[in-house]
Amino acid sequence: MNAIGKPREERAAIFRRLSPGFAVHIAIVFLALGLVQLAGSLIFYQIIDRQTLRDDHARRVAELLIVGERMHAIAPAQTATNMTTRYLLANVSPAPMVAAPGDDEMLADIAARIVAWEPSLGGRPLHLALLAEQGEGRNLAGSLQLADGSWFNFQSRDITSMWPVAWRAMVLTMLLTAAFMGIGLVVLHRIGKPLRQLTDVAETIGQGKQIAISETGPKDLRDLAHAMNVMQERIARLLSDQAAAFEAITHDLRTPLSRQLVATRLVDDDELSQLLRDSIEEITELLDSLQAYLNAQHFTCEPETVALAEFLRSEVSGYGDAITIVASADPRVRTFREPLALALRALIENAVQYAGEAVVSLHRRDGDWVIDISDNGPGLAQEFYQPVLEPFFRLDEARQRNTKGFGLGIPMVHRLMMRFNGSLGFSSPAKGGLTVHLTVPRAS
Repeated sequence: MNAIGKPREERAAIFRRLSPGFAVHIAIVFLALGLVQLAGSLIFYQIIDRQTLRDDHARRVAELLIVGERMHAIAPAQTATNMTTRYLLANVSPAPMVAAPGDDEMLADIAARIVAWEPSLGGRPLHLALLAEQGEGRNLAGSLQLADGSWFNFQSRDITSMWPVAWRAMVLTMLLTAAFMGIGLVVLHRIGKPLRQLTDVAETIGQGKQIAISETGPKDLRDLAHAMNVMQERIARLLSDQAAAFEAITHDLRTPLSRQLVATRLVDDDELSQLLRDSIEEITELLDSLQAYLNAQHFTCEPETVALAEFLRSEVSGYGDAITIVASADPRVRTFREPLALALRALIENAVQYAGEAVVSLHRRDGDWVIDISDNGPGLAQEFYQPVLEPFFRLDEARQRNTKGFGLGIPMVHRLMMRFNGSLGFSSPAKGGLTVHLTVPRAS
């Protein structure tokens, strides 16, 4: 648990959940607005298209009727031939092709527009109707009585077809909408970049590191970056003060403990004297463990090139035959020697304590070098893989002191690996025991 009351991993997880969700929600809203705008534009153009089609047909029919009437007065026999075009069919007959006006609202609107284009047609018998055509189209048919009593009949082809200009306008709208949506998403990506960086930084902070955050972007993100920088400074100061205070306490405690150790020699009862010495030794070991754990949270060192197999042999030399090394290669890796050594010693000590012996193997996995510490001890159930990383966790809930250790060794290793780009994992072999996987930190 850190200075602000939540585990670092939990804070980093919160940031990881918030950042992608925020960007996705903004993108969804942006896309929804774009789709609504596109749908509105399409509906708008369809409405305009229908009105324009009616007006266009009315204009052409009005011109057709005026020209046809004049053509009939000059050359009646050639009226049908001269007036028929690609879009209009015309003929003159004694009886109307459309016997009576249609009651459709669209037909009434077109008739009114025809009269508006050519007022001279007002008051003349004009019958309009819709005739079905092959497919889904419909033709506008009509009959106008001429001055000699005959009827001028016409058909305007496919009044329900979409106007080509409207189609082009809608296609242009779709392209513009897609372009603006693309530009908007690019802008959103750029705006969200500082937030993604803050997410990465939050994960780095959760690993116990301190990193300066660039205070750029929109004001809210600048304020957030500034607050996180201040938070890091406060946490670093608290940890430093905590370590300094504990150093002072440790120093002050060791002095009376030393005096008590000397005093045990004056106790005549050998059993009582040994009991006092054991208690003093246990307190001293607890102080050492606490000091090592706290130091792991602000420990610093520079990377260096390490020959891993040689490094392993050097670190386990003090354990004699209790440790077996398996290494088929001796890779040279740029890593952090001292944190790796502290972690390895703590894990080997733990394995030897519970199993008496262990096998340390070096192998490559997913591009990283991994050190496995395997023992045949009582092992660790999978449900304890995460709790064992927390300080002072012990499998015996009563916290009995019949086993050595204070529940700080593995948490110390975990903190060191998080801070120096390594990792710590566990597995339980089928034959029993426990295998601890220590990924060698890789200096960036």
